[in-house]
Amino acid sequence: MMADHLPPVLLEACVVIGASSDKLRDVYQTINNHGNSEHLTLEPEVLHVLVPPFVSRPQADREALRPHGKKKRSFLKKKREKPPSAAATPSQGSEDISVPKDIDLMVLPQLCFPGGLQVTNKLEDEQFHFLVFTDVLGNKTHGVVMQCFRPIMEGTSVFQNGAGSSKFPQLFSAYSICVISKYPYFTALKDCLSCLLAQLRTCRLSDMEARVKEFAAKLALVPIPPPGPLHLTFTLHPLTVVLPSREDKDHPVIDLDLHLPFLCFRPQQLLQVLSCLLQEQRVVLFSSNWARLTLVAESLLLFLQPLSWQQPYVPVLSRGMLDFLMAPTAFLMGCHLSHFQEVADETDDLILINIDSGQVSTSHSESLGLPEIPQAAANCFTQRCQSLQIHFDMYQSSHTSCTDINEQREQRRAWQQHLNHDIQRITLELIVNIFRDVSRHLNYEHRVFNSQEFLKTREPSEQLFYKKVLETHIFHFFLKDRLNRKPDDFTRMELSTCSEMGRIKARVEVPRRPTMQEIQARRKSSITEGKLSKRLGMSLPNLLDNQTFSLQKKTLPSGTLIPEPVPRIPPKTVKVFKLPEFPVSLSFHAVQNYYSELIQQLGKAIFSAQKESPSLLARFYYLRGFVNALCLRRLDALSDFQNLYKTDMAIFPMQLVTWLTDSLHKDERHQVDRRPELKRLILKVKTENEKPLVEPDDHVKKFQLPRKDLHQDEFVRCVQECGIIKDVATINRLFDALSDGQPKKVDPELFRHFYTFWKEMEADAQDVNLPSEVIDHLDNSECVYKVSSCIKTSHGVGKIAMTQKRLFLLTEGKPRFLEITNFRDIQEVKIASAPVLLVRIPSLRIQTSSRLEVFEANLKTEAELWNLVVKEMWAGRKMADQHKDPQYVTQALTNVLLMDAVTGCLQTQRSIIAASKLAYFDKIKLKAPMKVSETTSDTLKHRINPSLGLAEPQTVHVLLYTPGQLTCDDSKGGMNPKLWVALSGGRVVVFDAASWSMLQDCIQVGESQLNCMLGLNQDQVWIGSQDSVIYIIDTHSMSCNKQLTEHRHEVTGFTADSRDQHSSQQTYSCSSDGTILQWDSAGLKVKRQFHLMCDRLSSIQTYDGTLWCCCGDSIVELKKSGTPQRRLEIPDDLRSMPSSFSCFVFIPERGELWTGCADLGELCLWQTNNHRRPSKRISLPGCSGVTCMIPVKDKIWVGCLGWSSVGDHCDGQLRSQVLVMDPVSQTVAKELQAHTDSIQTLCSAEDRYVLSGSAHRDGKIAIWRVE
Repeated sequence: MMADHLPPVLLEACVVIGASSDKLRDVYQTINNHGNSEHLTLEPEVLHVLVPPFVSRPQADREALRPHGKKKRSFLKKKREKPPSAAATPSQGSEDISVPKDIDLMVLPQLCFPGGLQVTNKLEDEQFHFLVFTDVLGNKTHGVVMQCFRPIMEGTSVFQNGAGSSKFPQLFSAYSICVISKYPYFTALKDCLSCLLAQLRTCRLSDMEARVKEFAAKLALVPIPPPGPLHLTFTLHPLTVVLPSREDKDHPVIDLDLHLPFLCFRPQQLLQVLSCLLQEQRVVLFSSNWARLTLVAESLLLFLQPLSWQQPYVPVLSRGMLDFLMAPTAFLMGCHLSHFQEVADETDDLILINIDSGQVSTSHSESLGLPEIPQAAANCFTQRCQSLQIHFDMYQSSHTSCTDINEQREQRRAWQQHLNHDIQRITLELIVNIFRDVSRHLNYEHRVFNSQEFLKTREPSEQLFYKKVLETHIFHFFLKDRLNRKPDDFTRMELSTCSEMGRIKARVEVPRRPTMQEIQARRKSSITEGKLSKRLGMSLPNLLDNQTFSLQKKTLPSGTLIPEPVPRIPPKTVKVFKLPEFPVSLSFHAVQNYYSELIQQLGKAIFSAQKESPSLLARFYYLRGFVNALCLRRLDALSDFQNLYKTDMAIFPMQLVTWLTDSLHKDERHQVDRRPELKRLILKVKTENEKPLVEPDDHVKKFQLPRKDLHQDEFVRCVQECGIIKDVATINRLFDALSDGQPKKVDPELFRHFYTFWKEMEADAQDVNLPSEVIDHLDNSECVYKVSSCIKTSHGVGKIAMTQKRLFLLTEGKPRFLEITNFRDIQEVKIASAPVLLVRIPSLRIQTSSRLEVFEANLKTEAELWNLVVKEMWAGRKMADQHKDPQYVTQALTNVLLMDAVTGCLQTQRSIIAASKLAYFDKIKLKAPMKVSETTSDTLKHRINPSLGLAEPQTVHVLLYTPGQLTCDDSKGGMNPKLWVALSGGRVVVFDAASWSMLQDCIQVGESQLNCMLGLNQDQVWIGSQDSVIYIIDTHSMSCNKQLTEHRHEVTGFTADSRDQHSSQQTYSCSSDGTILQWDSAGLKVKRQFHLMCDRLSSIQTYDGTLWCCCGDSIVELKKSGTPQRRLEIPDDLRSMPSSFSCFVFIPERGELWTGCADLGELCLWQTNNHRRPSKRISLPGCSGVTCMIPVKDKIWVGCLGWSSVGDHCDGQLRSQVLVMDPVSQTVAKELQAHTDSIQTLCSAEDRYVLSGSAHRDGKIAIWRVE
């Protein structure tokens, strides 16, 4: 039904609760007879229930709009003949309405009168309090209760603050009006009830029902604003009420004062409360003010964001509901302060929080006795709290006094919005500091959290806190979001407060070791100096001289320093849209006129916002579509929602659009056939709904060591789960090493030994602490990865230490640094034997280019392992230098450490043979020396790996370079040029093209292969996909919330007219079926469309106002009108072969067209004045096909496919090369050895660099210099 799909309006229900007239009459007579009215309490019951809809539609419309399948009336009449329970649950067949399923009228009277409904002899002030109802699925409904008093007088019918005459004393009875909403608009609904109260004070008692119904009907006309930068306001005299929107779909509505807990608690007590919630204790809030209970409870739960409370939550318990506190599970509940001692005496193990006094205690002790939040994070939070300005009067003292109540309220609201923003930033930083580095112990592929390894990184004093938190439901759901890579505020803040080195290490797959910079920082912050571990160095002398001590520890659990204050980002700018005045009459036609006026105002807002933010425009379209749907203007509603594709898909209401399309009448479907944009929308929605429903994988596993033999696939999974390495090829080599001499499986006990040894190596490495004299000789980024035992060498006695760059000697006695060699300077490594007394012991000899003498170390039993280690690092360094790819060194380091662990856990004579199976780079060097040509080495600048952190390399399908921006708000690389990389499965990775460091490791753009990219206006990147959609990424927010759906087949190419200064206005896209669209890229509208008859249109380019199209068997030039002007067909001698054009380059100044074919090792050169046959065919050396080519300066760069060879023989290995062609001489100017798989794409970076991307067997990006 429609009501199930529509976003809710402000009002879910309005309920009037009090004592029935019969009971009040009886009470009145009893008191007059006996004269005692003290402590007289009545049982409250539901008097009226008002739920939408409040107007009657014509019969035809009513049939189409039937909301819940049950007949509804607007008013639940008083039930004088039935008890309260019967009044709350109308019998089947009665004429009473069916209340919304989320509202329980059985308990509502108790919650509206949590202290009981009393009869008094004086008129009390009105009071407000707030309710939250939670169903079994965790869905929340919110209520705001206004409690008023009315006189009990025989024969009096006027309701005017008790005015009237009677010979008996006046008596007053309370009644409540409860407004219920799906969203927590506590402040807005309180304002609405305050406006109603002003009317009730002056109205007749007989008019009360009509006034309340009119009030509820007005609130039912108010839509909820969609998430984003648009707030709604409406006038309910005498106040203007504001409905703030959610920041985004993952944020809750915040319509309360978040500083209330800071007024009630000191920061230390607030930290205790948050610690109790994080540990899921049984928490009870107490206050003498019912309103404070919910407001403080809601604020506390918001402070935990993005962690979400999963346990029972009842912020207000009535007097008759105190038994709830006996529940054995964790909970958060609230009750009146008068019950404090009773609850404390009768219930054990409760956390008792007195809001009024700001005290935190337990039901059996005044002290808390629970683990506290880690000290470093707590200190940071306390320090940040001191900067909060939580008193409005202090702020107001220096500002002009307001003369208008709405102006004063607006000023207070703006102040509160900024304060709420600051509080959210501070509490988020607290959560980030507590759970920083959790992601480093996650395996995303297998959804595993290694809790034991995470705990090992925490300080001993914090272990108990984390052990308790890690077992909670709240943390379990937090882990689900981390494993789903949810891009929320936590992720953004953790990344923004992480150092650049930390970001790099988080992505590089190399075992964690402290850098020299971190050792120095740790030395300054620690009161005790570490020493080399027994594994890394058993007999190194004491290193405690000349040390600096600091008695106050100021590091986070992971050892990183407390970050600087998070930069204060002001709240996002929002627009306020005012709803029309409510209609005087609430008849059907009056309501329709109200909606028509609202649609008209939204139309004006849409027209005015065309040149503003697309995000704001999307909100106006959304609201108008929502109102059109309410008015049954289905086609208009669909048209509005269709515009969300081009403005912001994040708020697209799929369920509502599905209902609208399914409910279209026959005449409406005929109109759809004449409107292409609606046909596309309906087809898109139908396609989406026909997709099989795949339940998201939300499970979370804790890592456990295996208990049975591991075959190869199981071994790969287990190694990835435990976080040792992710690369599948390396894990397969490790499997061969550990299963050496056995059937192809690994014994679980052997795996346990290997895992334990590996983790001990990691733990011991954290204790490395070198003397300052040694650190001064090393780079800040260097780490010590291996240290020998104390041995005799040709340079003296000491220990050999290895970093990623060099070998050096730590001399015995007073430690000194003696460099042995850099790995790139090694010329030869071999095992020899050195005479010692009467025997000869194994030694390692290293010949280097930097020294004439040979370095020799008597490594004894360690010699064979060190021989493997040094050769592997030497080979990795050599390959890294030749291929300009530092990842070779990273991989070599991983191989070396795996060799060390394999040798340590096997402890057999075959351990070296097993370890040698991991010497990957040394074997490559021995089997087929990969000598890179001098031309390649000189031209190649760097290689980068866009698949960093993934288990296997991904194909680089498309590359796009976007220039830097002179004006940009983003301080972290936003002004720098960027490289956009499209990988398999719709994954987009972004690099900073100034430093070639990764900025974004995943922007998900659909799920299909991406074919082409185009940068526009410096703030958009268009991406064409195989699923026929053009996705648009906002380069500032790095989000993809826009789609162009005009194509019917896969989008294969983009081009923009470079002649026009406003070239972005002349943008073309093409799809494989031959459709070409010309776009107004500012308005995202199609200006022209034409179709080219061909088998497959693979790319387009624009030159001199004409379009050139690559159509498989031909290249076609199109006129501006879209008609073919000339066609260049594939040569006749190739027609018998399955050959087709793969790419082309047009050189207008020479009148030449260069073409290449995917399965032909030559280029065809055409003269544009002779399109019948190529004027020349240029054979390409070692090439079996051309995949792509681009013009760069005065050359043409060509990506070619071929096979590698040794001597004169092909070895069957796929390889690719980049050929630089000289169009003048029509010869190959350079031949560059590029990748070990086919080149998929070429890209020019301002004619300074050319970038090539390869298929998945290589998966790298090569960066080439352009002369």
